[in-house]
Amino acid sequence: MPIYKRNNGIWYADIYSPDGKRIRCSTGTKCEKEAQEYHDKLKYDLWRVKHFAEKPKILWDEACLRWLQERRDKKSLIDDETKIRRLTAFRGLYLHQLNKSLIMAEIAKIKGSNATKNRYLSFVQALLNKCVRDWGYLDSAPKLARYKESKRRVRWLRPDEAEKLVAALPDYIAEMAVFSLNTGLRKSNVLNLKWKQIDLERKVAWLHHDETKSGHALGVALNDAALSVLFKQRGKHPDYVFVNRRGQPVRDIQKPWKKALEAVGIEDFRWHDLRHT
Repeated sequence: MPIYKRNNGIWYADIYSPDGKRIRCSTGTKCEKEAQEYHDKLKYDLWRVKHFAEKPKILWDEACLRWLQERRDKKSLIDDETKIRRLTAFRGLYLHQLNKSLIMAEIAKIKGSNATKNRYLSFVQALLNKCVRDWGYLDSAPKLARYKESKRRVRWLRPDEAEKLVAALPDYIAEMAVFSLNTGLRKSNVLNLKWKQIDLERKVAWLHHDETKSGHALGVALNDAALSVLFKQRGKHPDYVFVNRRGQPVRDIQKPWKKALEAVGIEDFRWHDLRHT
């Protein structure tokens, strides 16, 4: 059985390497033809590794898929997914083709501050280091320089600006913004917030140790405004507190967020800054 489909619609490869080791893995696609191509390429690469002592040629896309699969329970998963979606220039390239000059040139095109670009550089560096140290996909990874960042800035909104911004956001994101304004929670905490973390009786939202910057579990007090938001969200999803208009967990809010900021004329403001308002 070279490839087979699971109940989720994804095709999986089931092959034996030249040394007899069985390999079963996701092809990352629901298309049978693409899955078969993935299977054939994997089998060919394994053969070359065996007979020519070559390292397997792995696509950036394949490395990203494995990265996400191994980090499903990490608090940075959504941010990583967003970065991968935006690094379109790397799609279809083999890992060994990603040299320092190419990576730096593509990161330079990203709109945003030096701090934003540095976050992308850190992600790419971490993934490539993983390819070297843990996965054996590369012999070495390029060392990526970082942009010089300005001194830490603190940005906040006046009450009237906050009201205008919330009014300009899509309703499901507006509820998230109001919740952040009243709890000080980071965007990733709000996106990943589940009902099992909410104690309405004690008026507390609990964050696990792997969801906080300090690495310690934390209880966040819920005021009346935050509780009001939660009451509106009840019944929309069995697990996640905040969902989009299709009733699915919210994954990326960047486009509507930027659109709302432009609509009300607010500049140099990030979701993270809501906690200072």
